[in-house]
Amino acid sequence: MDEAPDSQQPVIRVRALANRFGDQVVHEDLDLDVRRGEILGVVGGSGSGKSVLMRSIIGLRTPDAGEIEVLGVDARSGDPAVRLHIERNSGVLFQDGALFSSLTVGENVQVPLKEHHSELPDSLRYELALLKVKLAGLAADAIDKLPSQLSGGMRKRAGLARALALDPPLLFLDEPTAGLDPIGAAAFDHLIRTLQQALGLTVFLITHDLDTLYAICDRVAVLADRKVIAVAPVAELEKLDHPWVQEYFNGPRGRAAHASRDELRTGG
Repeated sequence: MDEAPDSQQPVIRVRALANRFGDQVVHEDLDLDVRRGEILGVVGGSGSGKSVLMRSIIGLRTPDAGEIEVLGVDARSGDPAVRLHIERNSGVLFQDGALFSSLTVGENVQVPLKEHHSELPDSLRYELALLKVKLAGLAADAIDKLPSQLSGGMRKRAGLARALALDPPLLFLDEPTAGLDPIGAAAFDHLIRTLQQALGLTVFLITHDLDTLYAICDRVAVLADRKVIAVAPVAELEKLDHPWVQEYFNGPRGRAAHASRDELRTGG
């Protein structure tokens, strides 16, 4: 069988994944490929296991069954070198930013640098942190502020700066625009797309925000019935004959997001 072009080779490959919590089955026989250089949106109803899937991929949860490959290595391997390889090449932004409240923004961003590049002098780590803070769209003076001194949107950007600290090719975002007003959410979407294009990132993006899906996602994976039932561009998913998909994409909010996208494209 001919190999797919490099751009189509999955950087994340999940096969027959199972996740259970006691008698509750969250995932069963779940398959998913994430292509290099794409922004993949991940959607699903409450309890469909979007965050559980992400945590399984990045190694924060041990699945009950299945295979996971990340950047060509077995993510379920017990080899510390494999775990370190994935950690160094993955940046994660959790829902609330997950910043250390007692550390400044700059100190938060330097945490991965200290862990993986302890040989760097403090002055260089500070300069690298400042670069990431600016890259995430924050003013330079934010580097010396505590998380409590920042707005919700600024904390998300600070969390993004930390996720980018090691220049990872893989970026995981869990509900990055949750809690933001429409203007702030649109600005964050634009930032993600800009960074993805400039840095060549592959982005795994969990969201319930339809505007985000229409604005920046190349493909969308739909979690339902304990597995990924479809992976396709939004325009194709809108036609999928599945009750949850139809309600989600073709309900009032879906139609509004669709209209907003069309308006932007036509300059209306």
